[in-house]
Amino acid sequence: MEKIIDENKQGESLVLEYKPENTKKLFIESYGCAMNFSDSEIVASILSSNGYNTTQVLEEADLVLVNTCSIRDKAEQTIRKRLEKYNAVKRINPKMKVGVLGCMAERLKSQFLEEEKIVDLVVGPDAYKDLPNLLAEVEDGRDAINVILSKDETYGDISPVRLNSNGVSAFVSITRGCDNMCTFCVVPFTRGRERSREPQSIMKEIQDLHDRGFKEITLLGQNVDSYLWYGGGLKKDFVNASEMQKATSVDFDQLLEMAAVGFPKMRIRFSTSNPQDMHESVLHVIAKHDNICKHIHLPVQSGSDRILKAMNRLHTREEYMTLVDKIRTIIPNCSITQDMISGFPTETEEDHQDTLSLMNHVKYSFGYMYAYSERPGTLAERKMEDDVPEPDKMRRLQEIVDLQREHSAIRTQEFVGQIVEVLVEKVSKKSENDWSGRNSQSIVVVFPKENYKIGEFVNVKITSCTSGTLKGEAVGLSEMN
Repeated sequence: MEKIIDENKQGESLVLEYKPENTKKLFIESYGCAMNFSDSEIVASILSSNGYNTTQVLEEADLVLVNTCSIRDKAEQTIRKRLEKYNAVKRINPKMKVGVLGCMAERLKSQFLEEEKIVDLVVGPDAYKDLPNLLAEVEDGRDAINVILSKDETYGDISPVRLNSNGVSAFVSITRGCDNMCTFCVVPFTRGRERSREPQSIMKEIQDLHDRGFKEITLLGQNVDSYLWYGGGLKKDFVNASEMQKATSVDFDQLLEMAAVGFPKMRIRFSTSNPQDMHESVLHVIAKHDNICKHIHLPVQSGSDRILKAMNRLHTREEYMTLVDKIRTIIPNCSITQDMISGFPTETEEDHQDTLSLMNHVKYSFGYMYAYSERPGTLAERKMEDDVPEPDKMRRLQEIVDLQREHSAIRTQEFVGQIVEVLVEKVSKKSENDWSGRNSQSIVVVFPKENYKIGEFVNVKITSCTSGTLKGEAVGLSEMN
């Protein structure tokens, strides 16, 4: 389970640079995890080379694409409502074509074409290079679908177009797919097996971003800690690799160090990690380099060993807390954030209390918390009864949220009186006179604009805080500039 995109970005229509030779218009919306937003940049790049400029005006689009998420039922219902909106516009503009991309496309496949009459094409996460061919089929009056999962596609040869970019931060995809078969999660079925991208193509993409003035990148994958490059193929094939291939392999801590050393004036972030795959070597690399952000998103899902086993999480409560303690020792100023599910099948009050006690041990900086929703096709849906009453799910979720709010307030209070380095990203939502950015720990910092600019690293002395935001006064530019 993954969610690192702000809620206010969900469904955001994306715009890229205008090419005068392009005569068609693309409207594309993205929902869900950061990988979907990254994939939309790949799609826009492919279609930009095939005659499409993007638009933010739905009604003028020749092609409408929605990049979908299947992680929770609520996400799928949101997509269906958007399809109803597209349908209303298409009745006025019947030449407009509509396509569904991403995980929901992969999961529902031909159902969209058979039941959702508004949809003209359905394209899974590994089939975006086939979009021009599929669009040609649609133009010829045929429905089009390609949802075949790839064993090697990483889109490493595509230069993503940065959509709706602030020119400051960008995602760089390093892996696709997931081999961790958590019983609640659809990702392995919608994105396929884990495969890693060739490291030189990753470094080339970062170099391009650096040359264009970007100041921060996030290395992105369903499970970045499983990154392993030895010449291509699935991770499981590594056991059959030659000794020479093994000797020249690159794993995640090596890739992270390559990025940090190669681009000392850029901030490096990464997401998402799986506890059982995070090695101590990664922690030492983070501690060693100032430009690697001191923030680890470390989903746990539950604090109960019994529920963790039912979820097929490949770690115990004790192993998770030991890892957290190791992070605190090696990187004392590191923020740790979580994903948590309430009301998983068979969860008892005792299991719920185990979750709250784990939270009290860690005191996360912030988190993403959900009530369990059954996802079709997962082992939990096929083998487990969704037996926790909805009122109990929601009460437990609220208790988790309330406790997290307390812990977030504790963590932000720790910064009051400190000077932190902030990368200016945008104007504050609450005041046009203030800048907003994040510190190394990924906590939002707001401070008066003065003469500072977007894209600058600014040292800010923190004077006050809320549970989610630090407030302060700038004291000068950072050496990172």
